[in-house]
Amino acid sequence: MSNGWPLVPMEDIFEIARGGSPRPIDSFLTDDPDGVNWVMISDATESGKYINSTKKRIREEGVKRSRVVQPGDFLLTNSMSFGRPYIMNTSGCIHDGWLVLSPRNQNVSPDFFYHLLGSDFVYAEFVRRAAGATVKNLNIELVKGVQVPLPPMPEQRRIAEVLDRAEALRAKRRDALTQLDTLTQSIFLDLFGHPIVSRSVWPISTLSEACEKISDGTHHSPPITPNGVPYITAKHLKEHGLDFESDPWFVSEDDHRHIFSRCDPKAGDVLYIKDGATTGIAAVNRYAYEFSMLSSLALLRPNVSRLDATYLCSWLNNPLVKREILGDMAGAAIRRLTLAKIKAVRIPLPPLSLQSKYARRVAAVEKLNAAHRASLSELDALFAVLQHRDFQGEL
Repeated sequence: MSNGWPLVPMEDIFEIARGGSPRPIDSFLTDDPDGVNWVMISDATESGKYINSTKKRIREEGVKRSRVVQPGDFLLTNSMSFGRPYIMNTSGCIHDGWLVLSPRNQNVSPDFFYHLLGSDFVYAEFVRRAAGATVKNLNIELVKGVQVPLPPMPEQRRIAEVLDRAEALRAKRRDALTQLDTLTQSIFLDLFGHPIVSRSVWPISTLSEACEKISDGTHHSPPITPNGVPYITAKHLKEHGLDFESDPWFVSEDDHRHIFSRCDPKAGDVLYIKDGATTGIAAVNRYAYEFSMLSSLALLRPNVSRLDATYLCSWLNNPLVKREILGDMAGAAIRRLTLAKIKAVRIPLPPLSLQSKYARRVAAVEKLNAAHRASLSELDALFAVLQHRDFQGEL
């Protein structure tokens, strides 16, 4: 190991235990503010680095059947996802979906081990050790044997400070992206008002009347090829738009020609997920090249004399509109929109000049958004390098 840092089994650094779940849990929960904190996964995922409070509390009888954790303890989910670590900043009880790592002595920097336990370095070892198991969960014995570097305390603090600063920059970029998303929604409301109530203000049209073409991709999935013509499915359509490059699929030229003869996406069309868990997400096609589509996507080609693509996309993505269109499908195992239902959707049509004004403002926001996303990608890559080199003792 670089710098002479020893590799130490986790069991020498932490006492490792599993939580307990009194059952039925509802009979042990209480609204009494004097009850003991009951730590759920949602408390962690919404908290960031530290768990400061919990939504629910448990009665003393439940505490005896659970496991008490204290400030300074680390929590890890023991499921297949091997969730990232969280630091307890309060006391409480944990259920059997958690492992708790309690430092054995004072030579543990919480900030250093927060980054170490959440690193690819440790995650890869967890995965390797669980590889032969039928159910790939973390367990006490698996975690005990993982060996990790244990630098002197001053080095732990220095490394944690470097990674904390890098993580703070990433957090700022993520916050900026969230603010930009909110800004786009605010611009929409400012120009057009409530997306459903505004039907009483603006003329109404069905999508069938307001679009030149509404179609969907192939219903017979062609073989994926190593190269060829791009093939876009619902997996490429994200909340922030189309993203083909990060996970490209291709089909042969012959298959593409057959698919494209019926469904011919062009730049400026709106692609709309009509099938699957992410049904209801829309994005404007900004790609200038030809591609084929799967039937999980619908193609909406606005009549440009009546309907702007950016306005249509934002209207479809509005949570209230999405809820109305999906209706009683929200809880269904498989969500699916038919072309007939999409064509019948009623959309308010503000003046085209107002729609165009909105599109110009969104374009400016998207330019900033793209810059922040590129910066975040660079910061993510830098963070991974820093993390690797720090835990190898190279910085």
